[in-house]
Amino acid sequence: MNLARLTAVALLAALAACGIPEEKHKAALAESQRLQAGLDKEGQRARDLEAKLADTTARLQAAEGRASATAADLEKERGKAAELAQSKSQLEQAASRLAAEKSALEKKSAEYEALSRSLAGEIQSGRIQISELQGKMTVRLAEKVLFPSGSATLARDGKATLGKVADAFKDLKDRIVRVEGHTDNVPIQSAAFPSNWELSAARAIAVVRFLQGAGVDPARLAAAGYAEWQPIAANDTPEGRAQNRRIEISLAAK
Repeated sequence: MNLARLTAVALLAALAACGIPEEKHKAALAESQRLQAGLDKEGQRARDLEAKLADTTARLQAAEGRASATAADLEKERGKAAELAQSKSQLEQAASRLAAEKSALEKKSAEYEALSRSLAGEIQSGRIQISELQGKMTVRLAEKVLFPSGSATLARDGKATLGKVADAFKDLKDRIVRVEGHTDNVPIQSAAFPSNWELSAARAIAVVRFLQGAGVDPARLAAAGYAEWQPIAANDTPEGRAQNRRIEISLAAK
């Protein structure tokens, strides 16, 4: 087993010990390996083209040195050399793009792993769920973790959980932290919250204000309320409604 495979196995074992979903990281590792294979293939093609270019250049020089060489022969060889040089340049650009994609993927995967490790205790207890899709990381917290029913005032346990989230976010300097409030479809009508719109927005703002107070740069914070209009489960069961009552904190590149 080579060093890369040993490293991958060790990483997956460490993640499994933290209770972190392994499938996301397997996919990220597989994508990284795919990009590395692409880089290796493009590198070999570039080397082959360099050899052909050198051979063509040598033949061109020989043709130019022969008194019997015709102008047509020389022009043909020059054309071949120009085509090969252009192909080599295109391959080098493709290899550069693949390297950049691989680097970006590895950075995103490292950020996800670091965030997962820092919140491992909360994840294992079920208080927090973390997901990653197309480079966007999302931290999901159930309503019961943060707020009393029908309230936008953070509970003591909710503040403790958000404090750990804030500590994890402080090192992610190049990410926008977007807090989204969501409710189920049961309408609320109170003096403070005439509808679920006001409740979801107030909860998102409460979380943003807490994160700011805990040291997260306010220039990277945003809040939004979606009421019941973006459910993640059916609202026809108590369990489904409980899933829909949530705060989602997404991390996206600036």
